[in-house]
Amino acid sequence: MEIRSKLADLAVECLKPGHFLVDVIASSRNLSKITIVVDGDQGVTIDDCGEISRQLSAKLDAMDFGTGRYVLEVTTPGLDQPLKLKRQYTKNVGRTLKVHRKDKSLVSGRLANVDDQGIVLAVEKKEGKNHRVEEVQVSFNDIEKAFVTISF
Repeated sequence: MEIRSKLADLAVECLKPGHFLVDVIASSRNLSKITIVVDGDQGVTIDDCGEISRQLSAKLDAMDFGTGRYVLEVTTPGLDQPLKLKRQYTKNVGRTLKVHRKDKSLVSGRLANVDDQGIVLAVEKKEGKNHRVEEVQVSFNDIEKAFVTISF
């Protein structure tokens, strides 16, 4: 079994209901640093990350990956990280997204809906003094990367 896959399986065993695994970052040659990225339908606290880290560390220490020492980091995806999973899109309904399409076009708008095929963005169109909202559907297959944007 591939090391990243095994790490993912172990990490999932440590998650509470409502939490989900986003990514595992580890080199198959050098496991000196392992980063586990988790998220949750209602968010993930620093205490949650600490508990996952303790449980996963105990599991890793009991196994022999043949790597010796390692650094384990359990974190949540930052705002600079693109959304990767449908579940992350669902969690962010109502927030503003910037979506880079594979055809190199860019669309920004409030995430209105998510289904199995893609997302619907409510995009504000300004025409002089008039404003209207247009729904734009984007297939998951057409998304290169999407980011949550914060308005100040």
